[in-house]
Amino acid sequence: MENLSKFCTCDDHDCPLHPTNHERGCAPCIADNLKDNEIPSCFFNKVDADYDKDTYSFDDFARLVIEKQNR
Repeated sequence: MENLSKFCTCDDHDCPLHPTNHERGCAPCIADNLKDNEIPSCFFNKVDADYDKDTYSFDDFARLVIEKQNR
């Protein structure tokens, strides 16, 4: 797990882009998410450790942040 960034909260270790599965750190995950107009799960997990949806769009993230601010 030496490639795991200290801030990485992704627990999908089966994902080929997970930093523990290659030597390129977070860059491949971030690039793939940006290509798909999504945000990496670590951002969602930072706002809500229990986030359990399968969607990671910019809109989903904005709604989550606003929801957490209003609590």
